[in-house]
Amino acid sequence: MNHVAKNRLMAAAAAVALIAASASLGACGQSKSDRAISGGAIGAGVGAVGGALTGNALGGAVIGGAAGAATGALTDEDQINLGKPAWR
Repeated sequence: MNHVAKNRLMAAAAAVALIAASASLGACGQSKSDRAISGGAIGAGVGAVGGALTGNALGGAVIGGAAGAATGALTDEDQINLGKPAWR
């Protein structure tokens, strides 16, 4: 496998991991707004790490934050409840 193909494969794997982590961690809190805020923050952090691995930390943070916020906003307390958020 050449260098370009290896980098593309690694970027694709990082993107899949980023999306999975954002979705699974994106819904902390008891209200939709709590879950959207915490999901966005967690997603941005995970996205920045994933993006740094592929050479674009800012892009990863933006995508991860959006995915985490959307996941948090689209879930309800019965689906995912990881407890009281730190800011409450």
